[in-house]
Amino acid sequence: MEKIRAAVVGYGNIGKYVVETLKVSPDFEIAGVIRRQGNENCPAELDGIKVVKDVKELGKVDVAILCTPTRKVEEHAVPLLEMGINTVDSFDIHTDIVKLRRTLGDVARKHNAVSVISAGWDPGSDSVVRALLEAIAPKGITYTNFGPGMSMGHTVAVKAVEGVKAALSMTIPTGTGVHRRMVYIEVKDGYDFEKVAADIKADPYFVHDETHVMKVDDVDALIDMGHGVNLTRKGVSGKTQNQLFEFDMKINNPALTAQVMICAARASFRQKSGCYTLIEIPVIDLLPGDKEDLVRRLV
Repeated sequence: MEKIRAAVVGYGNIGKYVVETLKVSPDFEIAGVIRRQGNENCPAELDGIKVVKDVKELGKVDVAILCTPTRKVEEHAVPLLEMGINTVDSFDIHTDIVKLRRTLGDVARKHNAVSVISAGWDPGSDSVVRALLEAIAPKGITYTNFGPGMSMGHTVAVKAVEGVKAALSMTIPTGTGVHRRMVYIEVKDGYDFEKVAADIKADPYFVHDETHVMKVDDVDALIDMGHGVNLTRKGVSGKTQNQLFEFDMKINNPALTAQVMICAARASFRQKSGCYTLIEIPVIDLLPGDKEDLVRRLV
């Protein structure tokens, strides 16, 4: 079986776990890692892996897994799709997903490629669970309660705010889908903490939630990449009331994101050209192996 050649774009927290996951995925091989600085100051764990600045230096690439900040996804995905390379990302601004899907879908169809967006755990695998719960109880309410834990997307957003030297954003569930954001930052010399804190609270990632920003001496001493989610739906099946479903998990945030992205990359080659979210992809397409064997084992 010819293996899928995957390029990893970006090598931060998620990129590191994507590389680890690709190494143990039987149907993939690593084409290389793309970093802004190329192979300068390359981490030791990338020994034996080609590290470059441009995807064109990697030869044949079937899919690019975008481990970039959410707000950089579109600018990275478009040129790759124009080259006919499939893309996968973990874009996590829920309110902008439909817009991104339309934009990347137009590019992907034009160049006979596939883009799978928002393929993390939320949005991503949790989205699939929410869709299933709504299917089996069409009338009702679903509550998604995150944490407590480190939010990768929110932390990256804080780091991009001017004056922030280091940051950690924790998500604390308060119940019924409402969350509190606890943000810990180190402030660069010469910047006013109150101004930096106000800018963080005004960011779209935080503006709709209760957000507390605290100045600390050492952010690294606080970081734990554990996270979790509880999905609860109370609804109606047919005419029967009081159907109650609950899904709960505690996870390492970037490790799970990486695994979902690899599954999405695999599934991208089983779809027609265009842009997809995980709820649009058959679950069986996320799995390696023969479909009849999977049906025999899982159904």
